Amino acid sequence: MKNSKSDNPELLNLIRFLKRASKESNVKIWRSIAHTLSKTRSNRVSINLSRINRHAEKRQVVVVAGKVLGAGTLRHPVTVAAFAYSATAKAKIKEAKGKCLTLPELVKKYPKGSNVKVLG
Repeated sequence: MKNSKSDNPELLNLIRFLKRASKESNVKIWRSIAHTLSKTRSNRVSINLSRINRHAEKRQVVVVAGKVLGAGTLRHPVTVAAFAYSATAKAKIKEAKGKCLTLPELVKKYPKGSNVKVLG
């Protein structure tokens, strides 16, 4: 049987960072995101901009525990934090005057995870 653990050192370091942040701040949201990221590649989350547009309100902070894809349009500014972005997704988020953050940047900016919406 194949070991399902990822070989991506960036992903492994991010999972460790999120678990440590969860333990230090006593916040369960970071552990939940780390758990979702530790799934196999086929079970990881990938979300299109159309879903973010549907479920996020103007100026809201959204976390995607996976990859953001560029299908659809984003009609209002939203701050999005994710493990990875497609090139078109980044361009469309910036075009809508939103922000693209990495997960460590989000943890440093919102250590308690308040006012953060998890999609996926």
